[in-house]
Amino acid sequence: AQTAAERPPAPDWCYVNNFYEPHKPTALRLQPGKGNIFKNDMEQFIEEARIVIPATFDSDEYRSKAEELEEELKDRHATPLNELSEEAKKQNIALIKTATGFAFAPLGKDEEVLSPEEFNSLPELTRKELQEKISVLHEKLRRVLSQFPVWRKETNEKLQALDRETAKSAITHLIDLLKKRYRDNPPIIVYLEMIEEDILKNLADFRGTHDEAALSIFGTIPKTDTFRRYAVNVLVDNSGQESAPMIFENHPSHSNLIGRSEYQSYMGALVTDFTLIKPGALHRANGGYLILDARKVLMQPYAWESLKRTLETGEIRIESLERTLSFISTVALEPEPIPLDVKVILAGERLLYYMLLHYDPDFQDLFKVAADFDDQIARNSDNNILYARMIGSLASGEELRNLEQAAVARLIEYCARLAGDAEKLSTHLRSITDLLREADHWAEESGHNHIKKEDIETAIDKQVYRSDRIQQRIKEEIKRGTILIDTSGSEIAQVNGLSVIQLGNHAFGRPSRITATTRFGEGGVLDIERETELGGPLHSKGVMILSSFLASRYVNEAPLSMTASIVFEQSYGEVEGDSASVAELCALLSALSGLPIRQSLAVTGSINQHGMVQAIGGVNEKIEGFFDVCTTMGLKGDEGVLIPESNVKHLMLRRDIIDAAAEGQFRIYPVKTIDQAMELLMGKPAGTRNRKGVFPDSSINGRVESKLNEYASIRRRFIRGTGKRGNPGNE
Repeated sequence: AQTAAERPPAPDWCYVNNFYEPHKPTALRLQPGKGNIFKNDMEQFIEEARIVIPATFDSDEYRSKAEELEEELKDRHATPLNELSEEAKKQNIALIKTATGFAFAPLGKDEEVLSPEEFNSLPELTRKELQEKISVLHEKLRRVLSQFPVWRKETNEKLQALDRETAKSAITHLIDLLKKRYRDNPPIIVYLEMIEEDILKNLADFRGTHDEAALSIFGTIPKTDTFRRYAVNVLVDNSGQESAPMIFENHPSHSNLIGRSEYQSYMGALVTDFTLIKPGALHRANGGYLILDARKVLMQPYAWESLKRTLETGEIRIESLERTLSFISTVALEPEPIPLDVKVILAGERLLYYMLLHYDPDFQDLFKVAADFDDQIARNSDNNILYARMIGSLASGEELRNLEQAAVARLIEYCARLAGDAEKLSTHLRSITDLLREADHWAEESGHNHIKKEDIETAIDKQVYRSDRIQQRIKEEIKRGTILIDTSGSEIAQVNGLSVIQLGNHAFGRPSRITATTRFGEGGVLDIERETELGGPLHSKGVMILSSFLASRYVNEAPLSMTASIVFEQSYGEVEGDSASVAELCALLSALSGLPIRQSLAVTGSINQHGMVQAIGGVNEKIEGFFDVCTTMGLKGDEGVLIPESNVKHLMLRRDIIDAAAEGQFRIYPVKTIDQAMELLMGKPAGTRNRKGVFPDSSINGRVESKLNEYASIRRRFIRGTGKRGNPGNE
């Protein structure tokens, strides 16, 4: 908007009739706001012409000149006929006019035409002489009459010239006024000259002698409006605009982008003319900016290709999609293309941008400037103030109640929760606006003049309540013992892992029991989820890292002689992500060490090959999910969740969890290494290698290493035993 304000308003565009090729209307460019003025000028000109031209033809001067031409023609007809009549009379023959033309007849002594009986009574020689004379006269009469059409044509041409001269004298000053007014626009001057010529060719329309049953310039539309061909179709009107146009097209179909020619139904056929041309978004945005939703453009048939072709050619060519696809066969227009000067902004998801960039070779040539807007901003003092102002603006724009200070602070916390980061704020305005509307409703229900903090809390709680049916059902089944989750006691090779379920806009954490078994073998860690095709690639990657960790930490100088199985118990859907790898490793280490794991604790986090705990997503939902289960089962005060230390900055927990933690009823343990996690879960020191490179026997690591060495000894004995039987192995 700021950039558009710095640019001048765009010109007006009109379509007018092309009198030489009516199916190819002419485009005229005018200064902003001049389109409708030109249209009104043309309407006034035609109205004046319809008055002036008939009045001029009704003048005495015109009638006198026309009568002179007719009298002149009569004289030209009469002179040779009179001469021929005199010549015939000298030969006792009369030239008489009949109903069908002219004829010759013999005369008697009293110069009366002889009757047939009298003619037949004449001597044969006399009759023969008269017939020969009449034949000669007939030939002369034929030659005279043959000149009549030529003379009539000459007279008609003179009458037409007189009509043109008379009409031209009537409209010349009107045309000259228009030419003077639009002298800076040469195409309009040419158009006015074409109109003048057409008027002089079609004077019958203005004199009122036209046949109303005649057809229009296209030969298909009845001339209910004889003067429609002189109309001006204002395609784009930028009157009142002070800057370049900025258009957002919400429905970017083919016709809504490049315009269309509408049709009228007449006697079962669809017909059109230049007055039925309608503009598209590109016409309205020409000279400015056009904003389009990329997904909507791509969903409309042929809209994307039409947009690209228009941008490549630099002109807007209105083409009927129906005719292109041969859906209809009727009279079609080919309007003159309009030069295009527009900046097109595509707004959409990042995925669409990357897909277009990869699959469409024209995309990067046409859309060279990429602007990747972040959906989060830093949460600091300055941005908090700006964010509070934005919240106030949203409330004002939606005509909602003003917010109290505590309500604004709570809403900012909610936006940090949306961002999933205590140091960030979400910029997803639709979610904020929806919550404000609902908070305003609850403020009205409570009789508050302003939106209070409790109204914000109520709105948040109600949003969760309307979406948490599955979450509540899972909690119910855990309480009933259908889904096996322990929140007290200790178990070997069993740990509470945490995952997140996303249902629409509602995400919640779900505890899952993860168990592990170990035995002698050489298969490494077996991922049952992957074997049953329920584990995604990221989950499988996390499980494979466990084998690398065990081999690198405990058995550097021997092969890993263990086969382990890890599974999410009561998992009936796909498991994806590596955020359970810390929990899986703890279950595995518990199985190897024989030490039980506290069931009052849940674990989330990703592990790398060196035993470092890495950040995961959805940390707030996971903590809240386990807290809700603990509350359902009865909070005893020793429950808690282990999270990666790098996730602490993402914590934006519910107030009830914060209060429980403050009272010592619930704990959140940030861990950086797997050793820290093991110590918390198993209540034993993890142990570090001494100078000899050996873990203490009583430590967790020492017990794990001892078990793996035991498996390695079994393997060596097995290989030696195989060799003694004469079937040496290849290992």
